[in-house]
Amino acid sequence: MVTHEEIMKIARLAKLSVKPEELDGLTKDMNSIINFADTVNSVAAADSDFDNLNNLANVFREDTVVPSFDREEILKNAPNQEDGYFLVRRKM
Repeated sequence: MVTHEEIMKIARLAKLSVKPEELDGLTKDMNSIINFADTVNSVAAADSDFDNLNNLANVFREDTVVPSFDREEILKNAPNQEDGYFLVRRKM
């Protein structure tokens, strides 16, 4: 069971501010999440067959070469370009 102190510690580590009136709700929610995770972990996955549950299959298509736009046509409106590439200002 998660306590108010543990919620405050998690909030402090995550640099979140938690109001005292939110503690009860957060504690309840965190305990619900942990209980759900425990339920999921308790299921024996080896006993269940989840493979192809909905009879879906991956459909792959062949890669085909298609005509592309002309590089010069694309770059003609670029404010900054060099050697056939867009120049993008680096943020500092």
